[in-house]
Amino acid sequence: MITTSDLIQFELPDHLACPKPTEERNTSRDDVRLLVTSGEGMSEHAHFSEIPNYLQPGDVMVVNTSATQPAAFPVSLPGNRQGRLHLSTRINDGEWLVEIREVVGTGTVRWREGIKGMVLPLPSEAFVKLTAQYYGERELLHLWVAEFKTDLEVETYIQQYGQPIKYEGLDKPYPLDYYQTFFSIHPGSSEMPSAGRGFTQAVVDELLCRGVVFAPILLHTGISSLEENEAPYPEYMEVDSVTASVINHARKNSKRVVAVGTTAVRAVESATNDQGDVIPQKGQTQLYIESGHEMKTIDGLLTGFHEPKASHLHMLQSLAGFEHIDRAYKAAIEHKYYWHQFGDLHLILK
Repeated sequence: MITTSDLIQFELPDHLACPKPTEERNTSRDDVRLLVTSGEGMSEHAHFSEIPNYLQPGDVMVVNTSATQPAAFPVSLPGNRQGRLHLSTRINDGEWLVEIREVVGTGTVRWREGIKGMVLPLPSEAFVKLTAQYYGERELLHLWVAEFKTDLEVETYIQQYGQPIKYEGLDKPYPLDYYQTFFSIHPGSSEMPSAGRGFTQAVVDELLCRGVVFAPILLHTGISSLEENEAPYPEYMEVDSVTASVINHARKNSKRVVAVGTTAVRAVESATNDQGDVIPQKGQTQLYIESGHEMKTIDGLLTGFHEPKASHLHMLQSLAGFEHIDRAYKAAIEHKYYWHQFGDLHLILK
């Protein structure tokens, strides 16, 4: 069980919580704002297009190549109620971790009336059968292990009948393209690895010209509707031998390793052994980075701004410390940075 007593405490103003995508604001992705903070107390306000100014030749940026898939489906609940099924993490060819939510007004709430063996119909005669509740304690994220049955190939069904998971607070659904990043190659994420959303061809070219090295990893994100006291669950990841070598070489030469997103942190730290070397790894990661975790590999993090009491705040504090993150979030609220997956970005340098 996570405790939040050591987390920074803040109230997020509603007008900063959930901006529209940049495409709806008539601005480019790399024009979102960038807060840059360091352990020395430095706090600078920039735009994301200026991020090359804060990196040095030989620094490594670890990027997630997972692409977002349309993981939300209408589902019929008992009593003629309408719901939404969110595919989270694929366990094997026939089983998934899923979240079920009931449609209430213009939003959804967690549906907690599931029973083992219950069958819930999906479009085109597909269905899910609930086989086991993933967490034993009711207060944790209400995930089910479920059999996912369709006459089509699973990937085909997802593309034909799925929609992107709609974030709470947005005024309408948006196209799947809005939920992809510059690095999106391998479909598998239920929700966007959003820290990479600000990258454009121009930004990547400038970083390469300055000698910054990109190291790809893969981590398929599950649903992100974690609430207070809820730890992340297993997610599929891959760190290959080339990326491992690139990161190890950088560290041996005193270069910084900057993760693009909390997903990249989780993957790299999962693949780092007790001697501090990154080794190739493929499979489910169970790693949960709490505030007291000592980072073995990651020196910096590019990330969005996280909700009050979100579990990812533990990771940020593990990297940079309580005072650093507390100071940064106060500055972000004071200077009206946008939160959420379509919001502004934060570069944390230890």
